[in-house]
Amino acid sequence: MIKAVILDADTVTHNDLSLKPLTCLADTTVYGYSNESEIPERIGDAEIVLTNKCQITRHTFELCPNIRYIGLFATGYNNIDIAAAKERGIVVSNVPGYSTDSVAQHTFALILHCYSNVAKYDKTVKDGDWVYSKLFSYFDIPLYELAGKTIGIIGYGAIGQAVKRIAEAFGMNVVVYTRSYPKCDEGIKVLPLDELLKVSDIVTLHCPLTPKTSELINKRTLSLMKTSALLINTSRGGVINEQDLADALNSGMIAAAGLDVLTKEPMDPKCPLRDAKNCVITPHIAWAPLETRQRLIGIMANNLVSYLGGNPKNNVAD
Repeated sequence: MIKAVILDADTVTHNDLSLKPLTCLADTTVYGYSNESEIPERIGDAEIVLTNKCQITRHTFELCPNIRYIGLFATGYNNIDIAAAKERGIVVSNVPGYSTDSVAQHTFALILHCYSNVAKYDKTVKDGDWVYSKLFSYFDIPLYELAGKTIGIIGYGAIGQAVKRIAEAFGMNVVVYTRSYPKCDEGIKVLPLDELLKVSDIVTLHCPLTPKTSELINKRTLSLMKTSALLINTSRGGVINEQDLADALNSGMIAAAGLDVLTKEPMDPKCPLRDAKNCVITPHIAWAPLETRQRLIGIMANNLVSYLGGNPKNNVAD
């Protein structure tokens, strides 16, 4: 039976989901986590490598010449040397589109955290403020409606479009900055970046990290935003200059930020956003609901079945 290895299963399941749809397809060795030095030895003579974030470099391919297929528990593939894989005819299959709904959902979880302040009010209640209140209700912590606010969506792929649909259900005004204007929904309001930043109450990032989008949000672009604005990022950390955002939050240049991604993950202990004012950070979990990960494993299994059947799918090294 063909040999396979899963290098970082713990990034996908903590025993709440079965990997059997994958492991049943080959003679599979499963590792929960693999550090960089362990990767070549653990791959060994395996033909199939399944991973989420492990770095598979040109040197890895040289040390492990049997590799013919890499299956990713992810949409992104910047951890794989695609040029080296292509030279060797290695198939690299990713999983596009599996997390659209969950990322859009988390985007609004961050927005509502800042606009409705549920966590802060829950704390006041648990601290006894409601027990000793003379009034039936108190609202010392500001609350805001989404209806009528303008949300600026940067990046208008599947996730950006899902965010737009949710925003419209809340009665929000939607503006978009995108490279693919001709493909946009009919009637969607597309603006230049600087104008979008100026008019938006909430700016949410849904663009890929490329040389053109690297540190797209920086001192200059932050200075264009409203002082009451909220910045959300569920795309890639590198789209933001983190020091510039920390400075903007600490100085009151913008009101708040909700982030699910950082430039370095896990977080650098010296990350300037760690102690920034009005900055909510979650540990890259927008993709991680149970149903989303179950869908991911199913698509990965389908990718592997297609490869074994001689008809590779989602091959980003093609």
